[in-house]
Amino acid sequence: MEKIDELPRVGLLGLGTIGVSHARALAQLRDRVTLVAFSGGSAEKAADAGWPEAVKQSPEELLRREDLDAIAVCTPSGAHAENVLAALNGGKHVVVEKPLALTAAEADQIVTLAEGTGLSVHVISQRRLEPEVQAVRAALEDGRLGKVRLATTHVHWWRDEDYYAAAAWRGDAAGGGGSLMNQGAHNVDLLRWLAGPIDSVTAQSATLAQAPGAEDTTVATVRFTSGALGLISTSTATPPGTPATLTLHCEHGVVEIGQGELRRWDVEGIPTPTIRAEGEGIGVGASDPGAIGIAGHIQQWTDILAALREGRDSSISGGDGAETVRLLDALTTAAAEGRTVTMEELR
Repeated sequence: MEKIDELPRVGLLGLGTIGVSHARALAQLRDRVTLVAFSGGSAEKAADAGWPEAVKQSPEELLRREDLDAIAVCTPSGAHAENVLAALNGGKHVVVEKPLALTAAEADQIVTLAEGTGLSVHVISQRRLEPEVQAVRAALEDGRLGKVRLATTHVHWWRDEDYYAAAAWRGDAAGGGGSLMNQGAHNVDLLRWLAGPIDSVTAQSATLAQAPGAEDTTVATVRFTSGALGLISTSTATPPGTPATLTLHCEHGVVEIGQGELRRWDVEGIPTPTIRAEGEGIGVGASDPGAIGIAGHIQQWTDILAALREGRDSSISGGDGAETVRLLDALTTAAAEGRTVTMEELR
């Protein structure tokens, strides 16, 4: 993978809610990157996010530009795979919002193409970089918590009719909508990353609050390859919405991660670690998607820009993101078909 000697030049594909978050994060790193162009949104939006000089173009024009080093894909989830493949075929590195794709097959196609072209794909999974998550990961790696026995994550949020009316894809499973794929993806990623590889899953889903469309509530069970068990529940039908949690019941005690906080550390003989948050808080999107902050995006972009300059993968690569997509695909398949689905059958 070649190094980028000058400031990386980035194009932003999609200047909606999450695209603005990326633009704002990049504006905080202006000494390390240049946002050259964007699609969607408006010049006013780009200026408000810190990039008045960025040029607005159509998605097709942006993907064809030859002076870009990387493209940040911030389009609706159902378009991610197509957009990432187009960017790679155009010779660009790619930064893509979660999820990398909607199916394991699409994700694997992306990974294969990236490897074949010598380009890098970086999947936004900024919650892994939160200090409390890092503290738990370190304690797992050095054995202070012992083996995980039961891992649970619950994302019980609320999204009203206006949220779905503002963007049709949010209520469309084919477009990447639904509480599992859209709202739950980050915590599902954390569950896999912290508790280890997964063997098989079962799941049920329902549409309980919104008009017929993508599920708005999913519950699932997980069997890890270690033998540990897990539970997942996601919903956007649970007003008023509460912060997401992830709990690990381990050999030596229990820890619980909230959103921007370590809610519980009850581990025999080991004091609670000191958590030092830096900069703007992450924000909590339990009832308002606009309340989610950009601190995590700044952290991950810092890592990605260093990787581009050094010609390497960042800490959260396309291959890593593909494994989370495989899990999401397995959960969706299990709910649709009413059976146990193994990770191996989706390879």
